[in-house]
Amino acid sequence: MRERSLSSVPVAVLALLVLALAAQVAWHALAPAPRARPGELSAPPSLALLRLSALGEPVALSKLLMLHLQGADEVRRLPVADLAGWLERISDLDPLAQYPLFAATHLYADSSDEQRKRPMLEFVHQRFLGDPDRRWSSEVYIAMEAKHHLHDMPLALRYARALREHTSAALVPSWARQTEIFVLEDMNEIDSAKILMGGMLASGQLTDPNERRFLLARLKALSAPKAAP
Repeated sequence: MRERSLSSVPVAVLALLVLALAAQVAWHALAPAPRARPGELSAPPSLALLRLSALGEPVALSKLLMLHLQGADEVRRLPVADLAGWLERISDLDPLAQYPLFAATHLYADSSDEQRKRPMLEFVHQRFLGDPDRRWSSEVYIAMEAKHHLHDMPLALRYARALREHTSAALVPSWARQTEIFVLEDMNEIDSAKILMGGMLASGQLTDPNERRFLLARLKALSAPKAAP
């Protein structure tokens, strides 16, 4: 019999084949080293190996790996550097996916263990810097985490400042880009907050009249002399 050309195979069949092969490779990539306990996750393989394993379907492999990572019972015992590595690989395979960052903040950083929380927040921050106009909401979240749960105001200010410095006014809500102002107020850095507000108003970044009115009112309130006790 004459062999059929690859182009004659239905697209659905090819897709299923690719997914099956990618799943098999992903399973082996996630398999533990010979000395590891059964089912224990290991450090992630290189991105180049995962791209090769994806067989042209990196997004599908990204989703499979995310599902496998979430389903692993021992993921919370995984060294935080390895956990961040897996999330980084998953995000690199599908750069448009927001879920790896959501998982990092809401699943794996949502704990009282500061030794795990801080690296997860920093992982999200570094991923934000790679695509700030799409990942700004995750940066707002980690700024609030640093402020309210770590009580680390300098760290919160660092994340909040990055929102202003690295995002586009046309693409990111102004309230998100104003996070730095509120952190400065909480740090009692009133003069710095006033200077920043004045700069944002003068720059023309704020085009929404309601947002301008809000910021003007806030600036006026901060500039008003305090009543004597």
